[in-house]
Amino acid sequence: MRKPLASIILSILILSIFCPAASAQIKNFNSEGKQVTRFSTLGDAVDAHDGEIAYFDGTYYLYGTSYDCGFQWGNKTAPFCGFKSYSSKDMVNWTDRGPLFDATTPIWQSRCDGKTYGCFRPHVIFNKKTKLYVLWINVYDNVVGYRVFTSKTPVGPFSEVAEPHLVVNSDMPAAGLNNGDHDTFIDDDGTAYLAYTDWRTKGTIVIEKLSADYLTGTGEVVKGVTEGETEAPGLFKRKGIYYVVYSDPNCGYCSGTGTSYRTAKSPLGPWSKPTKISDNSCGGQPSFVSTLKVNNETIYLYGSDLWNNAAKNEALANFYWAPLTFTIEGAINPLQCAVEYTMPRAAPDSKTKPSANDDWLLKCDIGGQVQRSQIFKPLRSTLLGNLSVTIFQNNKPNAPLVIEIYKAGANHLAMGKGLASKSIPVEEIGWSARNIFIAPNIRIAKGQEYVIVLKSATTAGCYGFAYNEAKTVSVSAALSTDGGKTFVPEEGRKLKFEILIK
Repeated sequence: MRKPLASIILSILILSIFCPAASAQIKNFNSEGKQVTRFSTLGDAVDAHDGEIAYFDGTYYLYGTSYDCGFQWGNKTAPFCGFKSYSSKDMVNWTDRGPLFDATTPIWQSRCDGKTYGCFRPHVIFNKKTKLYVLWINVYDNVVGYRVFTSKTPVGPFSEVAEPHLVVNSDMPAAGLNNGDHDTFIDDDGTAYLAYTDWRTKGTIVIEKLSADYLTGTGEVVKGVTEGETEAPGLFKRKGIYYVVYSDPNCGYCSGTGTSYRTAKSPLGPWSKPTKISDNSCGGQPSFVSTLKVNNETIYLYGSDLWNNAAKNEALANFYWAPLTFTIEGAINPLQCAVEYTMPRAAPDSKTKPSANDDWLLKCDIGGQVQRSQIFKPLRSTLLGNLSVTIFQNNKPNAPLVIEIYKAGANHLAMGKGLASKSIPVEEIGWSARNIFIAPNIRIAKGQEYVIVLKSATTAGCYGFAYNEAKTVSVSAALSTDGGKTFVPEEGRKLKFEILIK
């Protein structure tokens, strides 16, 4: 747990991030083109994938599937981690709002764990007539391929309602590859539609009108919007034209598949021939297009999941978010992946601590002979009560992570006997990068440099860390490849950590 606010917080690595910027900049890649990891206001990596961003009552909400507990598609021993939401006023600072419902129960584990095809794609819409938020998720344990929930708030808890009925594949066996990735869309008159993937036709897109309460289909449907080998539709409307954006081709967990779109004058078609706007979806796979009406501006926000290329740990996947742009005729312009985007603020929120979004990157190599270290220098003599380091596990390490603290010598490297040491069991470390806290309770002196050392005796997998690189910063991190006998300084590199002193 964090110390009370009365504690003095010294953020050695991110001094500048606690002052909100004048405008909200969406940055997907750093200046070298590397993916940037987004962190919540708690300092943990945002862990909500293959979902969407919605906008309700002045707040952005990110919905997605969690992977932090170690879910792996196709691994029969992998648990289901559930669905999470985050909220933000500016699309930069994200507050973790927790799970949409309790997915740790036996029934949800049996529906969605590694022995199944999994459960994915949470999408939430608001019904103005019922005053309820409606959640659709993709499952593979029933015939229809979806389960539906309602809640009085956009972050839940959501309660499951009766299974929906959709006309497509309604006569097929349960627990098969019937219907897949989907999107929910509300038209100007309040009519809702579900765009979804028909796997029985090898990945064509289907659009079906929903009931007035948005809880089931009506049977009014258009099939074959695409010819096949597609998935992940995103349906929206702009200036009287309906658009469906989709993965072209379909490719599960691929870090680079195309994005195409089609247009129509009605959600039920007829739909146009395809136009491709990206060959690699900026390094990912398309996930959504959200219509966000913020202040007096309407934004058509495109999102793709920057998957970890089907690696065992998809908790490390990042995001690409950018507003779509259009020609005068209404065609969608090709994606411009390297550009930063300014999003309109919903409303300032002075009570929210800004997120640690400072071009943080992830790397995993701690274990065996490889150790990492980071220096810090206190501003006054005091008691070091709490220390956090942002860590994750990958590929099942078989030994704990050890965090040690030493005094630093003249060369900024550890010297002498350790002042504190803590062993963190592997089961306490997530697959997604998040803060690990220890309580050293040691006296530290003003002006004296100290070194945090991260190491493990694991012979399998590795432990990872978050870091950034600022070329104007003096030496702060170091690397050892000989089991800690020697450390080589890494100029300008900073590991992500925080100290709390009494």
